[in-house]
Amino acid sequence: MPPRIARLAGLGAFAVSAVLLLLIVLFIVWTWPHNSSGLDGTERFLSWLGVAGVLLALVGVHIVIGRRLLAVARGTPQPL
Repeated sequence: MPPRIARLAGLGAFAVSAVLLLLIVLFIVWTWPHNSSGLDGTERFLSWLGVAGVLLALVGVHIVIGRRLLAVARGTPQPL
């Protein structure tokens, strides 16, 4: 992979991580309790845990892939 493409792909992976973190925050704000809320405390906690768990796993994968791509762009040898 050409270094320029690897660098852009690595930075893109970090941008996706930021967007996924923003989605977690937006989901929590959207489900925050108010007068017309249909979720009780337990359902809200379980939905936050489920959504945040999946999205945080995706953030972790994107960070690992982004770091590897930036290392490829710098020319650092990567072990398999």
